[in-house]
This record gives sequence, C-alpha cells and structure tokens, in this order.
Amino acid sequence: MKKRIRCLIVDDEPLAIGLLEKHVQQFSQLELVASCWNAMQAFEILKEQAIDLIFLDIQMPGLNGIEFVKSLQNPPCFIFTTAYRDYAVESYELNAIDYLLKPITFNRFFKSINTYFDKIHNISAPIANPPLAESDEFIYVNTNRKFVKVNFADVLFIESMKDYVQIHLAEQKIITKDKISKFNTKLPGHFIRVHRCFIVNARKITAYTYQDIEINNREIPIGISYKNNVMQFLKQKT
Repeated sequence: MKKRIRCLIVDDEPLAIGLLEKHVQQFSQLELVASCWNAMQAFEILKEQAIDLIFLDIQMPGLNGIEFVKSLQNPPCFIFTTAYRDYAVESYELNAIDYLLKPITFNRFFKSINTYFDKIHNISAPIANPPLAESDEFIYVNTNRKFVKVNFADVLFIESMKDYVQIHLAEQKIITKDKISKFNTKLPGHFIRVHRCFIVNARKITAYTYQDIEINNREIPIGISYKNNVMQFLKQKT
C-alpha cells in the first residue's frame, strides 16, 4: 500500500495527545495531520483536510466524542480513546474500529492499528520502528559540540529549560537543545509527561501523591491537566 493513512488526534489531555503522537510515529504507513483539543477544532480540520482515521477521546468539554461522530454526515474511520468503559457498547454501534482504554500501551495500540488495516485495507501493518529490547534502548544527544550516548534506563527525569531540556541522571545532568514536547516523542513508553516542564521515568518513581512524584528524594509536581492520565497510569501499578 503506497498511500499513507492521514490521522487526526482529538483529545483534551496533553499527556494523552503526547502518548498517541509517539505511538503514531512508529508506523511508516501513518501520517499525523494534526492534534487538537476539542470537537470544534476537529470539525474545522475536517473541513480543510482529508482525514482517514481519527483517534477520538469521548469525554471532552462541549461536544463529546460520540456526539461529534453522530454530527458528521460521512465520518472518517475512528478509534475511541477513553478512560471510561461505559461507552464501549455505544461505540461499536457507531461502527468504531476499536475502543482503547487509557493509558494506552503501545502493544494495545499496535493491535488496534492492525485491526484498522485488516478491516479497511485487508492487509497487516508492520511496525516501522519496533521497540528495542530494554537493555539496548538509548539515544544520542548533542551537548558541548558532541553527541553523547544516554541510556534510557539511566534517566531519572527530564526537565524543560525553555529551548533546552536537562536530562537528570543519577550522577550527572546533560543539557541539550530541544523542546520538551519534541524530546518526549523520542522516548519509550515508560516515560510519562507529568507536567509541562517535566517528563519522568516511571521505573524510577519511589513514591507519589496526587500533587507530586518523588524520584531520589526530588519532588516533581504533577500538572493539573496531566493529573488524570498520570493517576490512571500509576494506579495500574498498585
């Protein structure tokens, strides 16, 4: 299949958008056209752009995801992404491709994309950039005029510094020029953005409350707009 599938993400939670963007980027067959915060923004995009597949949250301010689909005369294919199980039956009555419960793991997302390709295109969707084994996961970052290897397993958390990010390791800090939102797309799924200025390695969390996360005695705040997804993720581990 030569044509790339043009995708749209509609969700009012920044953390959920970031995670979905990261998942979409793993597939060479998928092209992310835009991410938006509500149904009205999505409606404007649909008027201007050809969209093949929407990743659609249900609980959003104003028009919810189900109402949005019902309002469209010829809706594109869509996959619901939600924290609530209650809408599953109604979603399939609307011919949703799939119904994904947050937080959405890559494995579950991968199955959903294969369902889409199987139903619509009758082919499988091989992953473009399969996740590496944990022991082999690393990234090279540009710092002090050289590219330094950083093992993901060594990272405690990442902090935004305007046009730079500071990577906190146990014994050192590395600064590289990058926006935190862009840097987030380069990280594996166990890294969670918990605040507009912080991404944490979930495997390094030693304690948490509803207000902050603790890593090596450092307290990292949880942003209000990130709280629901962060709590859902962490409670899955309890």
